[in-house]
Amino acid sequence: MDPAVEPAPRPSTRSRRAPAISGDDRERAILAGAERLLAERSFSELSVDDLAKSAGISRPTFYFYFASKEQVLLSLFDKVLQEARANRGDALLHLDQGEEKGWRAAIGAFVSSFAAHRAVASAAVAAQYTSAAVQNLWSQVMEQFIEDAFVAIESERRRGAAPEGIAARDLATSLSWMVERNLFTTFAGQTPAVPEERLLDTLVSIYMRAVYQR
Repeated sequence: MDPAVEPAPRPSTRSRRAPAISGDDRERAILAGAERLLAERSFSELSVDDLAKSAGISRPTFYFYFASKEQVLLSLFDKVLQEARANRGDALLHLDQGEEKGWRAAIGAFVSSFAAHRAVASAAVAAQYTSAAVQNLWSQVMEQFIEDAFVAIESERRRGAAPEGIAARDLATSLSWMVERNLFTTFAGQTPAVPEERLLDTLVSIYMRAVYQR
């Protein structure tokens, strides 16, 4: 062999290896698979085996990431709520720049997130009656939503934009549960329900009349 001619380098076996699947990838696969399945059947009909199969993993591997199917639903629903809160931003802190615009942005954030993940949202709202963990999360969500609405209504009254009337916290509580029920009935496909294309306009109109009496 001519010493001036170097042998061709051997192809690296490392480059031919399949990329390792991280724990985060498996967790995302479980959540994505669960959301797909929820679009096809109810949460009560799903089993851990169904969730594991949809993610392409074994049942024992599933339990490495989630203790139960309820934990999967909680994680999915929490992501929906985080998305809604992020989209809402500080809309209720700037009602002095446009009352209807502010309430529309705040309520619309939840309407759009529930619409985008209607199967998850509907499953979570329904599961609160059978799962203490889901009920606890939803209670925390509603308490925060009610508190935010209460603070906004009080602020509007202090600046003279909204008249006194029903106790602000009672009004915030009633309006918030009204939104929750309408989101559930509309996106769960129950009847009777407000049509999706009119839902946001209807909710905003009710808020404007209840808070500002106009």
